[in-house]
Amino acid sequence: MEIDRRFFLLGSAVAAHAFQSEKPVNTAMIGTGNRGSFLLEGVLRQPNAKVLALCDIKPDRLDKAATAAAKDNPATYADWRRVIERKDVDAVFIATPPYLHSEMAIQAIQAGKHVYCEKPVGVTAAQVRALLDAAKGSKKVFVAGQQLRSQKQLAETVRKIREGAIGEVIMVKAQRHAVADLDHDGTSGDWYFDVTKSGGYLIEQSVHNLDLCNWAIGSHPLRACGFGAIVFYKNDPPGRTIFDCGSITYDYPNAVKMSFTQNVFHPASMPNGNQYVYVYGTKGAVDLMTANMYPPGRGSQPVLLAPKQQEDQFAHIAAFYDSIVHGTPPPVDVKGGATAALTAILGHDAMVQETVVKWSDFGVDL
Repeated sequence: MEIDRRFFLLGSAVAAHAFQSEKPVNTAMIGTGNRGSFLLEGVLRQPNAKVLALCDIKPDRLDKAATAAAKDNPATYADWRRVIERKDVDAVFIATPPYLHSEMAIQAIQAGKHVYCEKPVGVTAAQVRALLDAAKGSKKVFVAGQQLRSQKQLAETVRKIREGAIGEVIMVKAQRHAVADLDHDGTSGDWYFDVTKSGGYLIEQSVHNLDLCNWAIGSHPLRACGFGAIVFYKNDPPGRTIFDCGSITYDYPNAVKMSFTQNVFHPASMPNGNQYVYVYGTKGAVDLMTANMYPPGRGSQPVLLAPKQQEDQFAHIAAFYDSIVHGTPPPVDVKGGATAALTAILGHDAMVQETVVKWSDFGVDL
């Protein structure tokens, strides 16, 4: 029997492509602390991921991560630059203290790696600008760790807002309150309370909540003003430079207003919960965290915009690998991460300077 050579070559090409697409994505983790260990757990559950390298400056964290990833027999490093230098590493996860995110992400991009960078992508406008400049022209996948963007109920609720479920968005009220300060003796206590390293609660944690507000409004703020202070944990821990509370007003395009508060002394038994995002429109309002829409008028009953769904806590990580392997759009790219970070930085700068700070002052073109 004679085989058509063109058919044979075509079949070989298809088989080669299938084999190539099934190759594991060689992955490295930089930072294996609290957040890094969570990300590592998610990576290990991905069928197309293989952990080649782990990096941390704390030996106990590194040993724990190496044990968790033992099936892949990863190499371990204390110097993150050695990880990025490896030619066989395809993708890098960055889960270090925030002030290191931008520098590490830039070098990973320049080395031709796919990058998953934890939020915030920078703690200063200069860091964010540098990252955006480095990412220009890159063909690699960049995902910022704004993982709420991968929650299905939230995405469906925002879609309904976009479709006009509450009319035109005119205002947002949001808060992120915690029942206590971060553990002063915890594994992150050696950097978190230094504002130059963490950015403080607004930039390091509330960046999630502010990103939700941007998502619901469909834009980023133009300016902000506000006040912050240390009123409860005064010099606790000693040398503390991050605020323990703050109140910020953001001004968005089309005169949309947003009021945001944060604190770390919200009693657990106090009603109304510690986090919410209320989105007000010309035809009603929606509680973004529950997807309940409240029509105007006395006696009106709430309407559920999106049913509660089974959420995959590692959906954001799975989306990162889907983008690499299948070319699907990432849930939050470098511009999305930059927008979220700059929104938090805008509010932080406004509180520190106690004056109106403008987005245009950042010199960032998104």
